[in-house]
Amino acid sequence: MNTENILKHLRVLWRTDRIIADLRMRHLLFGLGLRAFAALIAAFGLLMLELSAYFALVQVWSAISAAAILGAINFAIAAVLFVIAARPPAGRELELATEIHSSAIDALQLEARALQSQVSGMIHHPLNGVLPLLIVPLITIIIRSLKKPATPAAATAPATEQK
Repeated sequence: MNTENILKHLRVLWRTDRIIADLRMRHLLFGLGLRAFAALIAAFGLLMLELSAYFALVQVWSAISAAAILGAINFAIAAVLFVIAARPPAGRELELATEIHSSAIDALQLEARALQSQVSGMIHHPLNGVLPLLIVPLITIIIRSLKKPATPAAATAPATEQK
């Protein structure tokens, strides 16, 4: 487990989430704009159909057929715009961002599993984590105690025996 790797994966995850959100927001705004434009054209189509009904009452067929055809064309244009606006976002950018996002999630899960195994190892065997830190100081203490000269009492004892 490495905290740098965790931070790196979190940064990648955050950036890909921002990219995905940005791409989806652009798609939603584009679709909303097209739907609004289609609604405007549909309103003009409805106005033309109402105008053609008015002309049907007032005049003979020539003005009626022109207004009815124009209204039908406006409805057809609005229908095409609604179909275009309803398309799902298709793009390599969104696919790439989604792929990077999933790989960052996988890497974070791997790091979390490693951290979990280390923590559970420390809980079950606490000396395993502390022992490597204590070995070097203990060895130095033992070596220093072996290198120490004999105490002065032991050094004076052989001198008194010689007399």
